[in-house]
Amino acid sequence: MAEPVDAPRRAALALLTGVTEDRRLLAEMLPKAMAPLAPADRARAQRLATGTLRWMDRADRALGPFLRMKPWPRTHNALRMALYEIFVEGAAHHGAVNAAVELVRAVPDTAPQAGLTNAVLRNVLRKGGWDDLPLPRLPKWLRKPLVSDFGKARVAAMEAAFAQGAPLDLTPRDGDAAALAARLGGTALPTGSVRLKDAGQVSALPGYETGDWWVQDAAAALPARLLNAQPGERVLDLCAAPGGKTMQLAATGAHVTALDSSEGRMARLRENLARTGLAAETVVTEAESFTTDTPFDAVLLDAPCSATGTIRRHPDLPQAKDGSEFPALFKLQEDMIDAALRLVKPGGRVIYCTCSLLIDEGEEQVRDALLRNPGVTVDPLDHPAIEAQWRTPEGLRLTPEDWPGLGHLDGFFITALRRPA
Repeated sequence: MAEPVDAPRRAALALLTGVTEDRRLLAEMLPKAMAPLAPADRARAQRLATGTLRWMDRADRALGPFLRMKPWPRTHNALRMALYEIFVEGAAHHGAVNAAVELVRAVPDTAPQAGLTNAVLRNVLRKGGWDDLPLPRLPKWLRKPLVSDFGKARVAAMEAAFAQGAPLDLTPRDGDAAALAARLGGTALPTGSVRLKDAGQVSALPGYETGDWWVQDAAAALPARLLNAQPGERVLDLCAAPGGKTMQLAATGAHVTALDSSEGRMARLRENLARTGLAAETVVTEAESFTTDTPFDAVLLDAPCSATGTIRRHPDLPQAKDGSEFPALFKLQEDMIDAALRLVKPGGRVIYCTCSLLIDEGEEQVRDALLRNPGVTVDPLDHPAIEAQWRTPEGLRLTPEDWPGLGHLDGFFITALRRPA
């Protein structure tokens, strides 16, 4: 008897097809796709979609010998999801196969491929060898520039980290990582964050309602710590939403101005400030057009970027994008760096960072900024957690294969620019 086509699988399949065919990111689709589902079903649907995307390259290698031609997109994604359920989640073979067949049969456009779905999956299962296949590789549009920047061996190590996914990292409001780790059963990380495995529903964790912490990858929490804001300093957080770095800065006692171009994202930042009891002035405008009568002591610029360092958490990104947006992003980053230097006082500091693995969005941006802005220098960055291999002449380069014993971290580039006095 066929297993019924359940709502989480249907939602996950719709999300997969939205990513692979419409080139949409999961974050864009999740609110509408998840609205009809109960909380537990939302979690399952999102897990199925992200897991399938994470292992899609291996699934395609397993399916390849049994497909004479590429199946229709929805069918293809149903096949991929069934293999993910069986080989990664450990689902019962017959249940996952029957569910995939019913998913394909349920839509008139793909119903003719229900038999193919059943036959291909059973052939893959008979052959076996899933664990012998290579780990999922990045698409060529991204892998090629990364290999050029870092070499094949290092990119392969990054891909291995991407395949593992990511744990949950928290930033404690009071800065006491050891106490929060003990309270939640987590691990205090060298950078001052707390890491949880199998955290479950975030809003149900102790301290969420009282704003004792917020979710923030350990790498993403490092730039604000390196800025080292002091009580009473005037600090500007450009591109501030959703507010993790703003809250870090506000917790130091600095007078923080949070700027973002989106009112919707700023609303979320204000909600986070209210939950944590922290204060910051909020401004909705474009960074390039923002002016002030009194320059800031320091500026934190976490610039819009390719987000290629966050694939552990966002495996949809390599499938939804193709690199065509790179030139516009690079130009925007240049403009924002120049704006940040204009807004900081003489002798003041700018922390520039991106959650990107691309040299063009990090080291190359710094080299170009120094040419455009005579007298600006690169300050050395100091923190007990900084590892020697992270240091470059332009700043810090963190890559996802780092911290292998701790569960890895997002890829990031961080630098400190000093305006001449």
